[in-house]
Amino acid sequence: MFSAKPFPVAGGMSAPLPMFEIGGVAIDLDGTLLDTIHDLAAAVNALLVDGGRRPLQKERIRMLVGKGMANLIRRALAESRGVAPQAISEADAQAALIGYQAHYRALLGNETKIFPGVLDGLARLRAMGLPLAIVTNKASRFVRPHLIRAGIEHYFDLVLGAEDLPTRKPEPGPLLHVAHAFGVTPAQLLMVGDSINDAQAARAAGCPVLIVPYGYNEGEPVQSIDADGIVPSLVAVADCVRAIPAFR
Repeated sequence: MFSAKPFPVAGGMSAPLPMFEIGGVAIDLDGTLLDTIHDLAAAVNALLVDGGRRPLQKERIRMLVGKGMANLIRRALAESRGVAPQAISEADAQAALIGYQAHYRALLGNETKIFPGVLDGLARLRAMGLPLAIVTNKASRFVRPHLIRAGIEHYFDLVLGAEDLPTRKPEPGPLLHVAHAFGVTPAQLLMVGDSINDAQAARAAGCPVLIVPYGYNEGEPVQSIDADGIVPSLVAVADCVRAIPAFR
């Protein structure tokens, strides 16, 4: 079944947004639920200043976010030195990551904001009886503190960070784990994210996927992502799903 609501796609055309019959929802954290770029940028720049480098513009750091903290730091170091990310040695990258995490721990949540529609969207999804999971590539030890500080931890039945499973997005493992835990097939688990990593993980797992347009997609337009739709907010996600019973 399809709704009459269009979503934008590449080339300026529009297409109908499907109605999804699902038994659970997996949701990305950074760029989907929480606008964490302010804390991320502050910690990156504190690290660079420690190393005698000039800070980067926040909007530039936004374009470097993707595939986890280690990747962000490697990219930021490369940007500050004017070299390619692969030119950063593993030793430098690991040392910088440790320093960055210390700064991030101290700054965590200070400037993080909840995106519009998130609270209403989460409440509506839970009111439908749908179990919810966080699936993020953020270092696991920072995930629950963010959720607690934002006041949304209680909405989630399962929280998965970067170190909680052997693989992470864009691999399908985390979504397959969530589907099993919720007692649904992958096709009955909706992934909601903001980036190509979320969409690739969903496609690999066999899950439907919706993308929000306001997050961090490594500087690329969300219209280029292979997804089942683009929704303006989490409230819009609730508008296009119907809950089905889990088989557990």
